[in-house]
Amino acid sequence: MKYLLLVSHGNYSTGLKQTLEMFAGTETMESVIAVGLMPGESASHLGTRFSKTLATLPADAQFVILADIIGGSPLTTVYNTLHEFNRANEVLILGGMNFSMALTVALAKDNLSNEELKAKAKAEAIAAIKELQTDLPVTIDEDI
Repeated sequence: MKYLLLVSHGNYSTGLKQTLEMFAGTETMESVIAVGLMPGESASHLGTRFSKTLATLPADAQFVILADIIGGSPLTTVYNTLHEFNRANEVLILGGMNFSMALTVALAKDNLSNEELKAKAKAEAIAAIKELQTDLPVTIDEDI
């Protein structure tokens, strides 16, 4: 099984996970894990917390990591912890996560190869960046 790790500074990953559940449903979210480096928390403490989470997952679990920033302490700590426990094989890591990217990965991670998933997630992330034309009346869709 592939797990989606949402990794961020602060509560961004937790909030994103909560929003994803509104769109993807509870069953999909069973394989989504939010990991955030809290203000004032050391990277080593985050590593300890993540180690405990990792210990609860199957030994053959695979991971897709979406991070707020490539190279940030949360991502490097999570990756180093995976590596320490010999769980970093075939991991896909993408930075600059946004909602569209996370939703795409959450829904497609078990059906696509990492290469296909990477291409689809990046395309969705880029396509989500749009400007709202404010000179037109805005219609609110209650279903979204």
